Amino acid sequence: MSAELIYFVCGAGLLLATVLPRVLHGRAFSVPMVVLAVGVLAGVLIPGDDPLDDVLEATATTHIAEACVIISLMGVGLAIDRPLRWRTWGPTWRLLVIAMPLCIGGVALVGWWAVGLSVPAAVLLGAVLAPTDPVLASEVQVAPPTVEEGGGTLEDQRGTEDEDPEEDAVRFTLTSEAGLNDAFAFPFVYFGLFLMDRGPLGDWLLEWVLWTLVGKIVVGAVVGWLAGAALGRMAFRATAGPLRIADGGNPLLAIAATFAVYGLTELVGGYGFLAVFAAALAIRSVERGHGYHRQLHELVERLEAILTLVLLLMLGAAMGDGLLVELSWAGVAVAVALVVVIRPVLAWLSLAGAPELQGAERWAVAAFGVRGIGSVYYLSYALGSEYTPEQLDLWAVVGFTIVLSVIVHGAAATPVMRWLDRRRQAAEPVA
Repeated sequence: MSAELIYFVCGAGLLLATVLPRVLHGRAFSVPMVVLAVGVLAGVLIPGDDPLDDVLEATATTHIAEACVIISLMGVGLAIDRPLRWRTWGPTWRLLVIAMPLCIGGVALVGWWAVGLSVPAAVLLGAVLAPTDPVLASEVQVAPPTVEEGGGTLEDQRGTEDEDPEEDAVRFTLTSEAGLNDAFAFPFVYFGLFLMDRGPLGDWLLEWVLWTLVGKIVVGAVVGWLAGAALGRMAFRATAGPLRIADGGNPLLAIAATFAVYGLTELVGGYGFLAVFAAALAIRSVERGHGYHRQLHELVERLEAILTLVLLLMLGAAMGDGLLVELSWAGVAVAVALVVVIRPVLAWLSLAGAPELQGAERWAVAAFGVRGIGSVYYLSYALGSEYTPEQLDLWAVVGFTIVLSVIVHGAAATPVMRWLDRRRQAAEPVA
């Protein structure tokens, strides 16, 4: 595909992204569904070089997806109103510690048994499909940051810091899960890669547990939180006026913080994804009700939308030109099993006894495990690190799973969330 055609397709896709939110508002369609379709048509109809090469070319795809993920993590962290507490984040921890490893194991088992993948490739497939991505079904995200007129101070918030905000538990749980599991999936991606080239399990298992699973998570969380707290105090509370960026309302701090924190954490060996999310939570915690948070979030949200749609166009074009050629009925079964059975059932079981989520809300959280950009990043990263003859099979299954998730979750999100909102409002006592 020539550069001119690439510009045209990207421009047309972004134009649709500008117009379609208003057109599709309230309907069982989503912008990602339409943009993917445009990409598929481009791959089928436009002559030229094989667009499949653009997706399989690991370096370019990895870095675009990487930037998209870390920017989305900054946006997710800034949007969450609820302070970070073990008790109030209970359903999130259950999904991360119980449901996600079980889902990885379930997908790996089906991939090995049904598709015939080798054990390392099957584990890698399970890890790649582990992250959830509410960006592709925006109805299940929390709203932009709640702010107070005229800003607010840290002292203003201390009286209510330990109280649970009036926040939709379903949207909060899905958003916070997506903010954390992009990083928590990384150890399992490494586990699949280690199985490929590190030799016997006993030679590296202890290293994987102590450093890859535990150490890098701790480093990412600590570096991210400390860096975010420092940046937040500078922006809101610096004694030198020029350093109080919040007074001037320049939202570029969000992008600067995203890349600086991510790069620093990766340099010292931690998980940058986790660090960016932690930094966003820390920035928000310094002045929780300040209007500057909404400015930061709006900039991040726009940049995230652009990168997401570019990746969806690339993925759609690749699918239109052969990405799914290696897809078998067994691969289709893996995708359907994950979206319809594995994630819903295991997540539902993991939430048993969670007082915040009961009945229909528990099923909604379990069902909306949207797969998206994180899976594109992890697979391109993994295949750029280690060659596997099964890479076309992996791309086919992952690509089809993303499409299936975009269609199923995109179509279901609006009616299901509206139904839950009506039930919640009907259950509220009349003042």
